[in-house]
Amino acid sequence: MKNPLGTALARARFRRQPAPVRFAIADEVDFLNGAHWDAVTAHRGLFLQRSYLRELHAVRPANVDLRFALLYRAAEPVAALAMQLVAIDGSALGKPSAKAGLRGLVARAVGGVVERLATRVLVVGNLLTYGNHGIAIRPGLEADRDVWHGIGECAYRVRRAEKHTGRTDFVLVKDLADGELAQSALLRELGFRAVETEPDMVLALGSGWTSHADYLAALAAKYRKNVRKSVLEPIDAARLSVRRLDDVKAHAPRLQELYLAVHGNAALRPVTLGVDYWHALARSAGDRGRFAVIARDDRLLGFVVTLREDGDTAIGYHIGFDREAAAELPLYLRLLHCTIEDGIALGARCISLGRTALEPKAMLGAKPRPLHVWVRHRQPVLNKLMRGLLGRIHHAEAPERNALATKSG
Repeated sequence: MKNPLGTALARARFRRQPAPVRFAIADEVDFLNGAHWDAVTAHRGLFLQRSYLRELHAVRPANVDLRFALLYRAAEPVAALAMQLVAIDGSALGKPSAKAGLRGLVARAVGGVVERLATRVLVVGNLLTYGNHGIAIRPGLEADRDVWHGIGECAYRVRRAEKHTGRTDFVLVKDLADGELAQSALLRELGFRAVETEPDMVLALGSGWTSHADYLAALAAKYRKNVRKSVLEPIDAARLSVRRLDDVKAHAPRLQELYLAVHGNAALRPVTLGVDYWHALARSAGDRGRFAVIARDDRLLGFVVTLREDGDTAIGYHIGFDREAAAELPLYLRLLHCTIEDGIALGARCISLGRTALEPKAMLGAKPRPLHVWVRHRQPVLNKLMRGLLGRIHHAEAPERNALATKSG
């Protein structure tokens, strides 16, 4: 039987030991060795490419600063980190409903405190998306204890170095899938607590699908009928056009309006994008990204961005729509189908649809992929208290639906 006190003392000693790696930390990704960054991140997809990070730095939200790091063993780069320092105050909180899941529960739990006391969070990852887009580890070292020790120490170094710009209370490592959670278990010895969030809803695409029509043919009959009657036909009957948007820069002001219409209704909104972001995103994504829109004549009523994030995965990224029009028409659901169509066109094998609106996405055939975050407070006493509170937070569960009649291949 383990001695709890002995275990706690051993962890305390371990946290004071330096990691057996070396660090290069910078305010901009281009300040680091580009060849080393590319060598470590090449397999991790668009969100860790320097072209994307460079554009993001230029149009980042006003309350966000970016930090980057390379970790070395001897002279070899073993890991790369993309981090965000985020200042959060009462404006980050919306009006959470009883069904808002983990984000709503957190908003209700901390709302009174945050409204009175601004805080900063160091995020190892990207608050503008979901999934692990903050950590790249050289293949073969994913479970290396020294590397994960270095990741924890790097976050500590950045937090401590930023004291002159304001106190940073929390470190958040987001969003790790089950396999990544097991690999990162050493973070527990560094004082982090793992918390499961709402799952990412992932739709597997059939190997023979070349169009949206192929996807519809793969749906079970009742789901296919529902899509046609409740989603496709109402949009067609309203004589709305569904098309690709190529000139993103010219339509950026309207995209911003539609984005804010949805973003303003969120339970927790730690960052808000600016109007310049949309063209920067299109520019950095290049032929790996598509903007699909629903329009009445020349007026946009909704949009969705789909990106091919890596070799196999497309991501249904940002979405926005006119709430007044959406009260009468299924704009949101039609935009989800645009993501499927564009994901197929981009050559993906699966589409990551995110962790909101779990029921509609399950009816598309998407299945839940569990995600976790690691959280740590700078104060040991508060960190222990916070771990207890986080253990009581429950996330929304994805419903079980068998929407696809045939295997996706």
